[in-house]
Amino acid sequence: MITLSRPGHLAALPPLSLYVHLPWCLQKCPYCDFNSHEFTRGDGATQLPESRYLDALIADLESSLPLIWGRRVHTIFIGGGTPSLFSPASIDRLLADIRARLPLEAGCEITLEANPGTFEKDRFKGFREAGVNRLSIGVQSFDDAKLKALGRVHNSDQARAAIEEARIAFETFNIDLMYALPGQSLAELQRDVQQALAFKPPHLSLYHLTLEPNTRFATQPPRDMPDDDTAFDMLDHLIEATEAAGLRRYEVSAFAQPSHQCQHNLNYWQFGDYLGIGAGAHGKLSFPERIVRQVRWREPATYMDKALQGQALSNEHDIPLDARPFEFMLNSLRLKDGFELARFAERTGLTMAAIQRPLAEAEAKGLIARDLQRAWPTARGLDFLSDLQAMFLPAGSAT
Repeated sequence: MITLSRPGHLAALPPLSLYVHLPWCLQKCPYCDFNSHEFTRGDGATQLPESRYLDALIADLESSLPLIWGRRVHTIFIGGGTPSLFSPASIDRLLADIRARLPLEAGCEITLEANPGTFEKDRFKGFREAGVNRLSIGVQSFDDAKLKALGRVHNSDQARAAIEEARIAFETFNIDLMYALPGQSLAELQRDVQQALAFKPPHLSLYHLTLEPNTRFATQPPRDMPDDDTAFDMLDHLIEATEAAGLRRYEVSAFAQPSHQCQHNLNYWQFGDYLGIGAGAHGKLSFPERIVRQVRWREPATYMDKALQGQALSNEHDIPLDARPFEFMLNSLRLKDGFELARFAERTGLTMAAIQRPLAEAEAKGLIARDLQRAWPTARGLDFLSDLQAMFLPAGSAT
């Protein structure tokens, strides 16, 4: 049996996932800080370069194969952007090309993000036939006024129609909702949540609207944002309503029926590995002696040119030993059940001594509870998650 021979050495590699980024949207939402780029179909508009982009993705993947040779892929997540802008035929080609180059675990979870604004009848069925087995639908709200304030291209009727179509085509799917929206009252939130729960979704993701840097909302903030007390009341209602509907909160923003947790995101939160391909995609890969973070070229045209030349990677860096505790906690403390203590050593190559002091401090402040096998955030710890995570920053780092 291989043992830890030196600090930072990994005795075994974690599970591997694949993230594929499709960067185009019909319209850039004012709150979105993801790498998404507007594309509008119409007279004079350039057609979405699906074929060339798929060529670039596969060139990117092939260049990365030596880094993951022999490892099986546990999950695939096709995110964006709005991946549902791509045709089912293109998604079919993409997944066939991936399968031809990578060994997938039996029952590999394959998620595709979709927006109601790109919904057409039988389109979701086409994605299912292409091999997608989990759909994530970006609804955000069922209130037309709130959708307009968020800059969404769909309306509430389209959202309901898309969910109904997803229920027919997929055994498991996710609905994204946002709360603490401009001018939103608790009663309006309750209507949104009850509408979502009426569809009996296997998975629900609930996100607090935040004004992220480098977004239009950051420079032109909307009026009438709910205050912190109202937002906390909204979160309390969300937790109660989802629990009553049989959805368990297993992560800060994720609620699921039994056996319907998102396995791809769980791998992120458990500090697993993921290869990221596509414009601006991020990745994390482990090797016995190092853990590496990678980033692809961000602008789609540049990415396609570079990837087709075998140069998709724009930069990469090793995660230093003193940063690994924070990187691990940044992910694992999002989980309601926390983490196994043994997993910390497995995924970071460090002993528990590296986190003993901040663990004890967090426990003393009532932010963490633990036993001999696990440590997990308390309800207070989840409410003040950023403060809890910051306790594991390297000495001298700014919070």
